[in-house]
Amino acid sequence: MFTDMGQDPAQIAQVHEVGAAWLRGALGRGLYTGVLAEDGAEVVAGAGVLWQDLPPNANTALTVRAYVLNVYVRPDHRGRRLARRLVEHLLAECAARGVRLVSLHASEAGRPIYEALGFTPTNELRLTLPGEGGA
Repeated sequence: MFTDMGQDPAQIAQVHEVGAAWLRGALGRGLYTGVLAEDGAEVVAGAGVLWQDLPPNANTALTVRAYVLNVYVRPDHRGRRLARRLVEHLLAECAARGVRLVSLHASEAGRPIYEALGFTPTNELRLTLPGEGGA
């Protein structure tokens, strides 16, 4: 996924084990829900949602929000609406849990899919502080 987005393969390899450990823990604690698409016995696409516990604010009294991430379709299976169907499944799960605010960060390739589902740009800003570990 990240290689397809132009990320450095060495950096990806460096964080793979840390990422796998994080995912196992998040799944075990119910903080992450993942969905997969298969072609036969082969996984060809996936997506996930991170359930975020945040305080209420002036716009909502709800304390759980969803962050969609890890949306990926293998190149040889693109153009079949798999990403859209996976995200639609996650949005249905959000609705079933009463989660009304869903966010994500979109690649340029993914942006049209998310906009067609109703996602809109926000006023979010980002700052990366110096130090080890990257963003």
